[in-house]
Amino acid sequence: MIARFKDLCMDANDALRLAGFWAGVLDGEVVDTGDGGARIDPGGGPGAESIWVNRVPEPRAAKTRVRLDLRLAGPEPTELLAAGARLVREPDVEVSWWVLADPEGNQFCAFAPREGSRPGTFELVVDSADPVAQATWWAGIVGGRAETTEEGTASVVGAAGFPWDRWVFDPVPERKRVKNRVHWDVHLTGPDATRLIAAGATLLREPDADIGWWVLADPEGNEFCAFPPRPRP
Repeated sequence: MIARFKDLCMDANDALRLAGFWAGVLDGEVVDTGDGGARIDPGGGPGAESIWVNRVPEPRAAKTRVRLDLRLAGPEPTELLAAGARLVREPDVEVSWWVLADPEGNQFCAFAPREGSRPGTFELVVDSADPVAQATWWAGIVGGRAETTEEGTASVVGAAGFPWDRWVFDPVPERKRVKNRVHWDVHLTGPDATRLIAAGATLLREPDADIGWWVLADPEGNEFCAFPPRPRP
């Protein structure tokens, strides 16, 4: 295991608005970071499910390739729509879930309640050209195991630090074209990103006077940040 899952990050033109939306959806608390961005802490305290929302000047230019899937508490996404989500697609003969978009246009999926499942986020989904290769690579980085389905979807189950049920890599025909508006961060288990790069990650930026972490990309070009090991208490 080279790293542990740390948290999720979202780019936004209006970071505080987007943070307010997702905090309401996830029953979290918005923390203003003072630089135009925000952090969403689950249940009022910091933790693995914290989501950072960073202000960026550029608008969203392509379909969101990284998304959260939610389990609804009720039969329809009424509360999500009331909170500011936009309906993109209703359940039909092909899909049994709702496709929605948040205030910045990032799409996400909402599923009807299921017996034995709790409401809220249950999986992180990443569009992939080769889901099996992606899940296998990330399982090698953060531990856990890769599982596949007959439909071509692959998942990482049991990843270190991962706060949700499944990390899913979903097959899509189109390749990644622009920087992802949603990405994840990891905590390294070693002092630097050397092992990550040796495993196949691409180095995009090293720590410098402005940032204290490495910016990298996985084998399909998904950007992620790698932070030094978490200090022991």
